[in-house]
Parts: sequence; structure tokens; C-alpha cells
Amino acid sequence: MDKTKEGLLDGKFQYKTLPDGSVDKTKVICTFCKAEFNYHRSNSSLTYHLKAKHPTEIISTGPRQCKLQECVRGKMTRSVSDKVMNALVIWIAKNCRPINVVDDDGLRDVIRTASGDTSYNMPSRGTIMSKIHTLYDDEKARRMNTLQQATHIALTGDHWTSVSNDNYLGITAHFVDKEWKLHSFALTVSKTEERQYAEACADHFLNVAREWEIEDKLSTLGTDSARNMVATARLLPFEHLPCTAHILQRTVTVSIHGSGFESVLAKCRKIVGHFKHSPSNAHELMEQQVACGQKQESLVQDVTTRWNSTLEMIKRIQRNKSPLTTTLAMQKTNVAMLTAQELSKLQKLEELLESCRYVTELLGGEQYISCSVVLPALCHLFKIMESTEDDPAYVVKFKNDFTSDLSKRKDSTNLTWLKIATAIDPRFKDLKCLPKDERNEVWASLSKLLMAESPGKQESKETTDQQPPKKRRTSILLVSSDSESDEEEESIEQCLNRYKAEPKMHMEGCPLQWWGKREATHARLAPIACKYLSSPATTVPCERLFSLSGHIIQKKRATLSPDNVNKLVCLSNWLNVKED
Repeated sequence: MDKTKEGLLDGKFQYKTLPDGSVDKTKVICTFCKAEFNYHRSNSSLTYHLKAKHPTEIISTGPRQCKLQECVRGKMTRSVSDKVMNALVIWIAKNCRPINVVDDDGLRDVIRTASGDTSYNMPSRGTIMSKIHTLYDDEKARRMNTLQQATHIALTGDHWTSVSNDNYLGITAHFVDKEWKLHSFALTVSKTEERQYAEACADHFLNVAREWEIEDKLSTLGTDSARNMVATARLLPFEHLPCTAHILQRTVTVSIHGSGFESVLAKCRKIVGHFKHSPSNAHELMEQQVACGQKQESLVQDVTTRWNSTLEMIKRIQRNKSPLTTTLAMQKTNVAMLTAQELSKLQKLEELLESCRYVTELLGGEQYISCSVVLPALCHLFKIMESTEDDPAYVVKFKNDFTSDLSKRKDSTNLTWLKIATAIDPRFKDLKCLPKDERNEVWASLSKLLMAESPGKQESKETTDQQPPKKRRTSILLVSSDSESDEEEESIEQCLNRYKAEPKMHMEGCPLQWWGKREATHARLAPIACKYLSSPATTVPCERLFSLSGHIIQKKRATLSPDNVNKLVCLSNWLNVKED
């Protein structure tokens, strides 16, 4: 076929025909608009014209010369390969994936398909672990730098035993930075070999503090109320804050055992066990759930050490009363459904435990202030647990046991610290959660803190230590000191009155934002607020670390060394922390 007659781009352009009938191959004419173009063996300008003037007529331009990037697309470049490997490392560390995932042929094939490199091979386990070590060192350096900027740091710590019967100590750090933002992250999940005596535990905490260079900045240590941890706290040079969640756990457990709910809970456990131990029974229950128009869900067996599991067991049974009744009747089993009276008992217990669940979740957060909420939350529980004339005897017994036990445990906490934290929180500074006769004591304690942390006092003390006054000037200095002391007390009183005069903050507001906006106005109180508000109310942050630890160790990682477990757990915690 004569290509001259065929034209260019499937006939969209024709070579120019001269008057003598010959063809000028340096000129082409658009067959749509008769526009004339110079042609030098390139279709670029012609294609551009079609796109601009005749977009509906665009067709494939056929084979063209490949760009350099497309020529090498079949083989992954070194920089792209490094990016893929770094992404794998972050994915494994952040999401607790097993290291042997790099041996997965399916993952390799996915990367080959996505990259177009059919010869790509996954990095080895050793390479991935080496990269994880480097990533850990980099992330640790960043957090150490952040810790150096902090003035006061609170710790939480707890022990955990793995499925392989190894003991680990988890420690987390919490502090408020200069921008009034709360930080919370893991410091270590280290394996311990010796028995958990108080002296050994205290050494572990101090060694971690020295490793992170924060020994002189520690303000509080939060632990559970185990005897060895309480004894450990006595050996350390900072304040101890017992975990409020553990206190509530013990109080609820004691109250349930002492009341009349045990028999109905035992019957609930028997019902749950009937369906848990038989897939056929569980399947029949789910069929009845569908027939009743309910969501399919399994029952929950409670755990004696977790009262919230008891609450969840009660809720599931209450929601599935009708399917349970029908299924048990069809099966003609010896397991009987709860009576109307027993279901009424469960309903009352659910209402009592629900308030405890709310308080536990409120105090268990690590991304917001919780220490100042402890006393108001406990005050809320005490009011809920006040007996009324309509309460049956078993409810009265539960409430009385709860109030009595919680009062004793509350007295064993660090009430001084909690009261200061409550007073320095603009949401609770009216101290209505405390008896009236205790409120003045709190402000007096706060006044003493201001006096002790006064820059003038510290400066005067340093000057006195370095240059003792001459005897002939003693009387003059004493008069001056008395005068300065009076002025100091007056200044502190004005400082506190100015803070008290501030409008009470809304309960949904953030106290750190409040202090960030008013730091200059309350310059002397601000450092105290920064110190006392940073301490968490519970050791829940450590519990979350242990969930990660168990997840990592059980995922085919039993051969991981304790050092690698520590690095993987810390990295997962650090990489999942939301940073602004």
C-alpha cells in the first residue's frame, strides 16, 4: 500500500500535494480543519493538534519510543528496592508481623507484580532484623531528645509472665512538654531473671532511668498494689501512685463475692459453658438469634480476675434472653434458663458494674489527663453506691461492701498528690469532690509548694551557702528576711486567689490547653500543673505493652531473643503513637 496516499495517524493528516501533482513530505494538512503543519518525522505536534482541536478523533498513535524509566521498569532500581525494604521493616515493626513473613512466596509475588520486576527477591530475616535494630536506635534517639526537653517525667511499671514462663518488666514514660502537650510511650519491656524482690525491682527502675538519662527528672511511679511493688516504691526517691484500675478491680471482686449475686452468676457460667463447649449448641443458638432478628454473637465466659468480663457476660445473656430460652427448651438439656427474678438480679448488677466500667475506662486513657480525675471519679462512685429505700437487700449489701472496701483502699493511695492534681485542674478547682474541711488543707499544701519552688527562695539559699553574712550585719539581714518572707507569703496568696477567681472550665475541655493559654498569667503555678497533671492514674499503658508482647511472642517468635522482643514491642508502641 502507498503510505503517501494513506497519510499519517490513520489518515488524519495528509501530505501536501503541490500544483504539479508531486507530494511535499515536509508539509502535512489536517483532514478536519485543513490546517497546514511542518513535518519532520515526528507526530508530536500532530497529536497535540488533535487533542486540542479534535479530541473526539484521537486514536492510538501506535508504537513509540520508550522513555528511559520505562526501559528499566522491568528491573527494580536500587533506590526503589531500598524503599520497599524500609516499608517492609516499618510494616513488620508497627503491626507486629512475624519476621518470617519475608519467607512468604505470596508476598514476594505481590511485590513482583506491583513493581514489574519478576526477578525481585525478598530480603533475608537477618537483613530485616538489622534494619529493625537501626530503626530502633533512630527512634530511641528521637525520644531521648524529647525527654531531655521535659522537666518532670512520670513512670508506670508492671511485671508480666509470658506463655513460655519468662518474666518481663514493662515501663512507660509520661510527661507534658513546653507546648503543653501530653506524651506517653514505652521505655522498655525487658526480661528479668531474678526473683521479684523489692530491691531487685527498684534496681531495674533505676537502671532504666539511667539508660534514658531521666533519673533526676522523675516525679512519680505508678504500679499495682502488689506487696513487692509497694515495697519497691518505698525504696525509690520519688512519689508512688497506686493504680486506680487495680483498686477498683479488687473492690468490685470483693463486693460481688460478699453479696447475693454469686448464685445467679454461677448459673450464668453454666449456661455459657453449655454453648462454649459444644459447636452444635452454639450453632443452634445462632440460628435462633437470626430467627429473632438479632445479630449473631457468641456468649462470653467471665474471668475471675477481670470483673469487666463478668459485665460483658451479663450483657450478652441479657441481650439473648429470647434465643437462649428457645434454644435450651428445644435441646431438652438439664441446663435451665434464668428465671424472671434472676434476670432482674442480673439487670441490677449490670447497672452497678456499668458505672465502674465507665470510671475505669475514663481513668485508663494515656492520651489525656487522668490523675486529676481520680478523686472526682471516686466521689461519683460513692454517690452511686448510696443505698436507697427501693434497693433490695442484696443490692444494699453490695453497695455497703463496695463503699467500705473502696474507702479503705482510697486511704492507702497517694491522696496528697491526687488532691494537688485535682486542685490544679481548672475543671475541678472548686474541690467539691472533697469534704469542706479538707479543701483549705489542699490550698495550704499548694501554698507550701509555691513557697518551696519559689525562684527567690532557691536563689537566696544558694547565695547564703556560698557567701555567709558577716556577724555585724546579722540583725539587718534578719529584718530584711522577715520582710521578704511577708512579701513572699502575700505574693503566693495573691497567686492562688488569682487562680481561684478564674471561671471554672467546662468538663469537656482540655486542662492542658487551658494552662497553655494562661501560662503567663499563672507563671508560678504553671510548673506545678505541668508536674502534677502528667502522672497517669493507672498502669493501663503497661497492660497494653504486655498485650503487644504476648502478640509478638506467640506469632512464631518463640526463638526471638529478649533484646529483639524489647525492640519490636517498643517500636510498635512508638510507631503507633499519634504525633501532631
